Amino acid sequence: MSDHAVLHVKGRVLAGPDDVRDELWVVAGRISYDRPAGARDVRTVQGWVLPGLVDAHCHVGLGPGGPVGPDVAEKQAVTDREAGTLLIRDAGSPSDTRWVDDRADLPKIIRAGRHIARTRRYIRGYAHEIEPEDLVAYVAREARRGDGWVKLVGDWIDREAGDLAPSWPREAAEAAIAEAHRLGARVTAHCFAENSLRDLVESGIDCIEHATGLTEDLIPLFVEHGVAIVPTLVNIATFPQLAAGGETRFPRWSAHMRRLHERRYDTVRSAHDAGIPVFVGTDAGGALPHGLVAAEVAELVTGAGLPPLTALAATTWEARRWLGRPGLDEGAPADLVVYDGDPRADVRVLAAPRRVVVDGRVVG
Repeated sequence: MSDHAVLHVKGRVLAGPDDVRDELWVVAGRISYDRPAGARDVRTVQGWVLPGLVDAHCHVGLGPGGPVGPDVAEKQAVTDREAGTLLIRDAGSPSDTRWVDDRADLPKIIRAGRHIARTRRYIRGYAHEIEPEDLVAYVAREARRGDGWVKLVGDWIDREAGDLAPSWPREAAEAAIAEAHRLGARVTAHCFAENSLRDLVESGIDCIEHATGLTEDLIPLFVEHGVAIVPTLVNIATFPQLAAGGETRFPRWSAHMRRLHERRYDTVRSAHDAGIPVFVGTDAGGALPHGLVAAEVAELVTGAGLPPLTALAATTWEARRWLGRPGLDEGAPADLVVYDGDPRADVRVLAAPRRVVVDGRVVG
């Protein structure tokens, strides 16, 4: 399609949970619900239409050993795009991916800078590894480097204790989160365990990644403070394998990881039922491949038991609103995905996009 062509999208346009339309037009890369006068060179696409999907926990530019080159990062972004993911919250990456912003054919990325972890308490090559007295300075640095988010590693295995343990004293977390907020950034944290959550939530954190340690007594605290979670269930599925690999050296940690895995669906369902915002994230990058957004939505529905429309909202309308980006709004950039079937009736439809449109261009 030429830069001056008009794209006519017909069928069922799912602009919101209660906003279903019969068609939209794409003119100069922007969405319009009014037929353009004198439209020529019109291309028509038909099907069920959603806003470009959101992966709110994804790592473009990160591989198993740390940062990867632009060629690998490009393949990661293309794989996500082909899966229908057109907006990524990059929840920590040591690579500079600003070049992606100049590519009109790739997903849009909201960056959280680089992970900030305690010394020798995270995966080697991924994070700034520092001590608590330096946390505020590094949070300020990554707040300026990112796009409105900062990513902490809230807990990790403590080798002396042989189990998961919080990374930061409460006073350090409070000061660091306050500094991020002063600079206009929100803060999220990787957290597997139970005992890292209360201090972070009461310190003002905005989101918790994974949240496998969320318990019934902590749920009201999350609700009170408005803290969202991104469960990354396709990543939590790897816990038994991780536990088996650490059984000999860290049996307490291995048993703990298995318990967290066993109750993962109950944890997410209880969070949703209580009113905690739940968003879709895959944790792609590092150990997991990209392009898993449809699998994560399916996990939320078939595993955790969330209503299909809720799971769709968690990767479309609500996720975009949470991240401050438009959906299928009048005048918004035309980032959308077309499917052959109704994803509200069966979320497995998301695994097979018929067409992918980025900035008004059909790219898949």
